[in-house]
Amino acid sequence: MSHKTLLLITCSPHSKQANLALTDATQRLKRGECVLVFFYGDGAYVANRLAWQTADVPSIAQGWIALAKSHTLTLPVCVSTALARGITDKNNATRHQLDGDNLLSPFYLTGLSELVLMIDDDTTVIQY
Repeated sequence: MSHKTLLLITCSPHSKQANLALTDATQRLKRGECVLVFFYGDGAYVANRLAWQTADVPSIAQGWIALAKSHTLTLPVCVSTALARGITDKNNATRHQLDGDNLLSPFYLTGLSELVLMIDDDTTVIQY
């Protein structure tokens, strides 16, 4: 089994930490490292497709999407922290009788069990 780095993103996408996390992931992937990410807490805000961004500020969400496409990176978001912040997919909107969905693709909602499965003895966890 090879060494992995898990970036646990708990910061708001509007923070300096969010930029650092995206830069860290980009640099690690360019070096050929195995990188996993998991969005939790305020990190879930990055997956809101209704969040508007001014043209003069780079979109953290679009940065993650581009990185995911170019490096086969998945973008899991904790379902409970996303729902608590008003972010949902179609299935959870129906299940919880919400008016609509606003999850930005390719981000996807998942449980903490996925986070647990990402971590083993060969995983370094870095929280942003």
